[in-house]
Amino acid sequence: MTHPFLDLAPLSAARFASVEDRVARLLDTRHDVVIMQGEALLPLEGAIRGTAGPDTTALNVITGPYGRTFGDWLRDCGATVIDLAVPFHTAVTAEQIRAAFAKHPEIGFVSLVHAEAATGNTNPVAEIGEVVKEHGALFYLDAVASVGAEPVLPDAWGVDLCVIGAQKAMGGPAGVSAVSVSERAWARMAANPTAPRRSYLSLLDWKERWVDGGRKALPHAPAQLEMLALEACVERIEADGLETVMARHASAAAATRAGAVALGAGLEPYVHEAREAAPVATTLRAPAGVVASELVARALTGDPALPLAAGGGALAKEMIRVNHYGADATPGAVRSSLTALGAALAERGLTADLPGALRAAESAWR
Repeated sequence: MTHPFLDLAPLSAARFASVEDRVARLLDTRHDVVIMQGEALLPLEGAIRGTAGPDTTALNVITGPYGRTFGDWLRDCGATVIDLAVPFHTAVTAEQIRAAFAKHPEIGFVSLVHAEAATGNTNPVAEIGEVVKEHGALFYLDAVASVGAEPVLPDAWGVDLCVIGAQKAMGGPAGVSAVSVSERAWARMAANPTAPRRSYLSLLDWKERWVDGGRKALPHAPAQLEMLALEACVERIEADGLETVMARHASAAAATRAGAVALGAGLEPYVHEAREAAPVATTLRAPAGVVASELVARALTGDPALPLAAGGGALAKEMIRVNHYGADATPGAVRSSLTALGAALAERGLTADLPGALRAAESAWR
């Protein structure tokens, strides 16, 4: 018996390298791009463990749950960590980063999440990058949620380590991810005696066995199906045009926000300022006295495939997420989500203006 998924010819090194090149073009970067064979947590952790050690003083920006995770990894590496936490309903500012450097000039590493799909905010990376560059610190960026939904430009922004995943706005697979690595980030890893070696977390292994070898021989068997899915995902973005894909996400965010405000019934945007709201997903605060997870569960009874979720952890009580990314960055997905939320609110005895919400969403679609 044969199967189209199971009986494929091995993926060649040349094809693997060509996918890396296409990802590099997507990021408009001349830095080395390494596609790693696992979900984005793999390069996110590997990049920190490769560059941070006991002699590192790191400014770790927390605008959502992933920032907390990065701080834990940095401390585990022995780094001195200065956490800069801001309320999850807002974004960090370049002025706050500058103030942190003024207070702690010894900072040599900055970790930041671009867009937090979990909390719905997005941070002004270009402005922050200018401040980081002034102080010569290594700049580490989690762009997993933002890539495909808004510009991600590691070279222009001075980002040394930029990690992306394809499973959100790119509309691709979760099983592979990528990281762009600057020359000085490679140098920092090479000088770091605690950097992982002969390890799945090791970026240096990829550099020595893959990049430095001219990308002629893969260090191990690649995740064939996931690599082909990533290739197809990038091809689709190239065909549509990255600007078009980003515009769809921006429209979905604007339409969802406008529709939720018009829906009323006590529902309101979780991120206060629209300019600080991520285009990849819109978060909403549940009405007073309503448990968000219960409302979402009710909204999903008619169609469990709707891109609705409650916030994670403690946020499950108050936050609703509309995950309008990838295939769900469409007017139909926004309308269906608002309709389901309106019905769930009405069942709770709350007055929701669904016709007004749908009109507002349609008007906001750009």
